[in-house]
Amino acid sequence: MSFETAVSGIKASATNLGIIGNNIANAGTTGFKSSRGEFTDVFSSSLLGASGNAVGRGVAVNGVKQSFTQGNITFTDNVLDMAINGSGFFVLNDAGTNVYSRAGSFQVDRSGTVVNSAGHELMTFNTTETGSPTGGMSPLKIDTSLIQPEATTAVDMSANLDSRALPPSVAWPAAGFDAFGSPATAPDPDMFNSSTSVTIYDSLGNSHTQSLYFVKTATENEWEVHSLIDGVTQGSASTLTFDSTGQIPTADLPLEVDISGWTPLDSAGNTNGAAAQDFTLDLSTLTQFGNEFSVSAIDQDGFTTGQLRGVEVGDGGVVFARFTNGQSRALGQVALADFSNTAGLQPLGGSIWAETFTSGQPALSVPGTGGVGSVQSGALEDSNVEVTQELVDMIVAQRNFQANAKVIQTEDTITQAVINLR
Repeated sequence: MSFETAVSGIKASATNLGIIGNNIANAGTTGFKSSRGEFTDVFSSSLLGASGNAVGRGVAVNGVKQSFTQGNITFTDNVLDMAINGSGFFVLNDAGTNVYSRAGSFQVDRSGTVVNSAGHELMTFNTTETGSPTGGMSPLKIDTSLIQPEATTAVDMSANLDSRALPPSVAWPAAGFDAFGSPATAPDPDMFNSSTSVTIYDSLGNSHTQSLYFVKTATENEWEVHSLIDGVTQGSASTLTFDSTGQIPTADLPLEVDISGWTPLDSAGNTNGAAAQDFTLDLSTLTQFGNEFSVSAIDQDGFTTGQLRGVEVGDGGVVFARFTNGQSRALGQVALADFSNTAGLQPLGGSIWAETFTSGQPALSVPGTGGVGSVQSGALEDSNVEVTQELVDMIVAQRNFQANAKVIQTEDTITQAVINLR
């Protein structure tokens, strides 16, 4: 009789319907990967082997395989939401054990660690503050404490001095200037040809204004540069000499003005507790052309203290913290794992997988290298379930179920006919 054969068909159809139902139920689940049932036919066998005209004994479930095809990417307003565009999995720390996921919905817990909704910690490669890898991995942690200030050690300036300028009508005094003296003194506009300023910082993060005054001398192609910080003269004048093309001669490069022993002052002219400071003023790119004075670039390397303003994630997976003082710090680089056999991963629920002997060990790479995809910040990967296809498959599974049930009904009718034989 074919009761067992039909029952195996009903069980297989029910399993297939369960798989399809699970796919449809998770059509809106972030990072979910659809599954399909794999079935095999069953034949009776004996020690002597199956005969050539053996009848099959039904069907058995051979396995449930997941499809890791790419899902659509939907953009969000959370910078810590991340989607992988390509292959690979996020590496998550679950109480000391690494698990893997395509669902990149992350947030910060009360300790500052970046976690998913289940509390699994996002693992990143360790980096320097500029984003260069240093080796090793650790959970991504966002520090909300104030960033330590940095004193200015160098000022770079690019500008053009007007070659048509004439020496000022009033000589620059040798005694210098003191904005806090009695009486206070300051440069007169008739003492210089051009001036500019830059904000510099002391060791405590206090800002100060360094003013530079350029004075054309009576010597051809020669200038003097005077430096004042907060209205107080710093050292003696430095001489700038240009060649006939308006450039600083190669023999004089690099042209640096040393500011030595500067003592930072407060707004009343008293020392403010910051350390005495030395720094250099690089004027190597100055020119002297027949055009008006203009500053094309001026930069310095110091900064004041700052608070965390936000976090950014680049395509390469480097997570940067941005601060209110304009500085940025790399916190780590998102680690992605790839497997030689993704179908061998063990699903744990919650769009989480664990490695198995069948999947092989994970190959860890930074995004965009080693065959793994890039990371898109402010986005999530949707489920890869095709609902239309699932509905069609559901109809087919339903028909298979009904057909096997019909076999049982037919077998029952035949059995009754045999029993009723007189």
